[in-house]
Amino acid sequence: MTSEILRTSELHKIDPVFGQLSFDNHEQIVFCNDKDTGLKAIIGIHNTVLGPALGGTRMWKYANEWEALNDVLRLSRGMTYKSAISGLNLGGGKAVIIGDSKVDKTPEMITRFGQFVDSLSGKYITAEDVGTTTEDMDRIHLVTKHVTGISESLGGSGNPSPVTAYGVYMGMKAAAKYQFGSDVLEGKKILVQGVGHVGETLVDYLTKEGALVQIADINEARLQQLEAKYGAKIIGGDIYSADVDIYAPCALGATINDDTINKIRAKVIAGAANNQLANEKIHGQILKDKGIAYAPDFLINAGGIINVYAEIVGYDKAEAMRRTENIYNTTLEIFSFAEEKGITTHQAALSIAEKRIEDRKKENAK
Repeated sequence: MTSEILRTSELHKIDPVFGQLSFDNHEQIVFCNDKDTGLKAIIGIHNTVLGPALGGTRMWKYANEWEALNDVLRLSRGMTYKSAISGLNLGGGKAVIIGDSKVDKTPEMITRFGQFVDSLSGKYITAEDVGTTTEDMDRIHLVTKHVTGISESLGGSGNPSPVTAYGVYMGMKAAAKYQFGSDVLEGKKILVQGVGHVGETLVDYLTKEGALVQIADINEARLQQLEAKYGAKIIGGDIYSADVDIYAPCALGATINDDTINKIRAKVIAGAANNQLANEKIHGQILKDKGIAYAPDFLINAGGIINVYAEIVGYDKAEAMRRTENIYNTTLEIFSFAEEKGITTHQAALSIAEKRIEDRKKENAK
């Protein structure tokens, strides 16, 4: 036996895909590899009980392929519950492309990825996410119909980021209503972490309402730009201990973790980032014990999927905004339900989403 062949005794040292901590009975994991274009991608299909799995494609420079797999597992699971709690007839899916979108992405790579999406025959529908754009979706649209978020000129709904931001804004106002007794954000100190397309639009909403906005991001040039445009205050260093009323994580996930959770001074957490709780059970409970009102991420950041769902069922932009505005009411219902049951808001939102899936599963079994 050569050194390149694993001995049976060594096999237990390798974590199997099914043993990944983030694996949650996913229906299908698709590994996409194309040597000619340099494409290395993973498509995660978590659940399709309510309908085809819809979720964006993220391009990110992951440290390794195991990290990319973990991300797609967590993100696709979140999409299942996002669609379920929003009342959409969609399942949960997500895709990740491994690489730096600013350096590695090419038209040929995106086209090849679109062909992989097409090979799934509609079980997975893609859309844009971090590192991908509306233009990328337009290119994918050339090789498959299983894509949303394409340009309005092509009959699509366009960039979903503004609608995502509006939903976060509605969820934040609802959380403020629950915590402070009023949904008026004027004068409230609000930290927006991550000022990409969604984060900037949220800053715009907050600034217009008269909130005292602080911003943080790894992109210094972006911070300078938004400081000049909106008058937002740039903060650095240990942002988690900042003296603010509301913390809005709008970058990548897991910012509420063992290292940060006891530093947080904000009384409300409401942001656009996916999977904000590094450990849903433990960190959700700590936030509850600390009296921090946490608006579940997969609920309040659902505006984007509500927007692209219009391309599937045919409602217009006005209806998409109306449905997104209803996130306000759903958020208040979640807070009330959590308080009534003595559980965390994350558990409350999750249980409602899971019940909808189970009810549909029973209907399908008849």
